Amino acid sequence: MLNQQTLREAARFAGIGLHSGNQVEMAILPAPPNSGVRFRRVDLEGKPEIEARVENVGETNRSTTLARGNIKIHTVEHVLSALMGCGVDNAVIELDANEPPIADGSAREFAKIIQQAGLLPQAEAREALVVGAPMEFQMGETLMTVFPHDRWKITCVSSDKQGRFTQHFSVEITPETMRKEVLDARTFCFYEEIELLIKNGLIKGGSLENAVVIRDDAILTTEPLRYSNEFVRHKILDIVGDLSLLGRPVRGHIIAVKPSHSANCELARRLNAQRLKPIVAQQTFSPPPLPVKAAVTAEAVLIKDGQTLDIDQLMRMLPHRFPFLMVDRIIKVEGNRIVGLKNVTINEPFFQGHFPQYPIMPGVLQLEAIAQVAGVLMLREAENLGKIAYFMSADKVKWRRPVRPGDTLIIDVEMVKFRGKIGKAKGVCRVGDDIVSEAEFTIMLGDSLEPRERGQGKTGTAS
Repeated sequence: MLNQQTLREAARFAGIGLHSGNQVEMAILPAPPNSGVRFRRVDLEGKPEIEARVENVGETNRSTTLARGNIKIHTVEHVLSALMGCGVDNAVIELDANEPPIADGSAREFAKIIQQAGLLPQAEAREALVVGAPMEFQMGETLMTVFPHDRWKITCVSSDKQGRFTQHFSVEITPETMRKEVLDARTFCFYEEIELLIKNGLIKGGSLENAVVIRDDAILTTEPLRYSNEFVRHKILDIVGDLSLLGRPVRGHIIAVKPSHSANCELARRLNAQRLKPIVAQQTFSPPPLPVKAAVTAEAVLIKDGQTLDIDQLMRMLPHRFPFLMVDRIIKVEGNRIVGLKNVTINEPFFQGHFPQYPIMPGVLQLEAIAQVAGVLMLREAENLGKIAYFMSADKVKWRRPVRPGDTLIIDVEMVKFRGKIGKAKGVCRVGDDIVSEAEFTIMLGDSLEPRERGQGKTGTAS
């Protein structure tokens, strides 16, 4: 098994952004082992970061966009393909805009600056995602098939809707083959698509300097094609970049017919879910764990966008129990946003003292409900298996009106930053259309403790 690698020194590149048409400065910096690849927006206050993970994919229309809260990074696949293709496991990509430079439409320039910076081996081992069983799915015109294989291999067929320029290529993915066979391949588009893209303001920086344009049977380019089948090779470049969002190389044979960024990212999600199935099976057939350890299971990791969670599933994720479990259901999960529900009844124990003649839900418990819902969002990540989300701090807390028995509390949380074990989020509680409370807060992930370590025989609060 090979060891992880980072850059020996910073690599820098400046160029035009495809979407904005503005000048973009990019720096690729060394990073510690097991930290993966992350983007850092140095043009924004606080220099927010987005991890290059499939869980953070926001849009996949013609390119791959990462999003966390209101922060976005567009067209990440080329620089990610260069990093994966050069064997870089850990790096921080600093940008002073919401996209990397488009360069010449390939990953060649990015690979050059990475090679010039040099690679630094790290002590920790690199783990591959091993395909354990065949998989196949179809999305529109795209067909993706994966088979177990002792190395990473991609076979691809590409063409447009009319079957023009049908090309085929197959390659084993190694740093050498990526540099020689894939990373130089430029992006391409069809002439009839350009007008729509321009009208939507999507390619203000697009030109024949950074893309190959196909018009009828003619190929418009400022230089000859770099390969006779350059288009399908660029599709493989995109696949490698999108699958790098798994955070590790793949060991398997991927066969892609007319691939797209949407299908590439869906394949990454399915491969990640397949990797986690042994964990689910082991927990299914093992004896019940201790109460606190039961707080987070593999089921939490497999939460998908659009999924809901009932109270049984929540209690397998959260350590809280009566009388401190402040969420009854998760009704929506979508990227960095989660929505929970709490039915407030007169049977709540806190109403006995708050206040007997005029029962209202304590504001601090509304804040606790927000933190618990945010914890569910953080615990869906694979690496957070077996951890507990601890409430660290709250800021800009406001309580706007009382919550009374019979109200249904809707708890809406958006994660705005997640770095390492620390997450920052914004939460809003509503009853009907009225905001009743809101806050900005910080949560830290930590290891759970056995009951005997707590000195108690029961589960405790994570607040």
